[in-house]
Amino acid sequence: MIRIAVANQKGGVGKTTTAINLATALAAIGWKVLLVDLDPQGNASTGLGVSASQREASSYDVLTGESSVVDAAVATKVPRLDLLSATVDLSGAEIELVGLEDRTHRLVQALEEIPVGRWDICLIDCPPSLGLLTVNALIAARHLLVPLQCEFFALEGLSQLLQTVERVRVGYNPDLAILGVALTMFDRRNNLSGQVAEDVRACLGTTVFNTVVPRNVRLSEAPSHGLPALIYDLKCPGSAAYLKLAREIIDRLPARAEAA
Repeated sequence: MIRIAVANQKGGVGKTTTAINLATALAAIGWKVLLVDLDPQGNASTGLGVSASQREASSYDVLTGESSVVDAAVATKVPRLDLLSATVDLSGAEIELVGLEDRTHRLVQALEEIPVGRWDICLIDCPPSLGLLTVNALIAARHLLVPLQCEFFALEGLSQLLQTVERVRVGYNPDLAILGVALTMFDRRNNLSGQVAEDVRACLGTTVFNTVVPRNVRLSEAPSHGLPALIYDLKCPGSAAYLKLAREIIDRLPARAEAA
């Protein structure tokens, strides 16, 4: 199973929107997708229409060993897309896990227990921090997808994230690699957005995806209806961008793309 962490310690950069819509796009082409909501705010769960009453078992239960991923995952409105939901209990998970020897490997241990063939790909929606939950995701993942908002402060946060990734790679997970940086919330009317995009590309080169996700009202509206934007409004610019981004991601996963 391919495992991709969607991470950036800065909040409001489009992590959850990216995770939800990429998961939907991959499910639409026939992949069996698992989306792990590792954010105590549970926005990915809400954005896929999974209410609090449906979250009998969550990613918190998986991290604490009270449930397996297969038992805790629930089906969503999107065919072939399953969700490991999040609850507010996750906010206390970092404190509860800190005394355990394997506190940084709880998620990878749980994912490795999943039967082969159950899901083709797993996307992990990380919280806006570089704490224990995000470290668990980075150790569990083989690839890292970084949504980056086109504004100045996002650049500062990116360097901190890359340093954390390098520490995780050296200390715990040598297979971790950056799949790519996705530029989000791009406003063509704003010169700063264009300048930030140019600076990021100059610094990271081909690591940055060609697709740029525009600032789009329909992307913001979709979660309130419990739907991915790709279902809420397939023809909006935001949906079109995520479809293109999904194709780029598939191209960077050649082995799985050929199998599909």
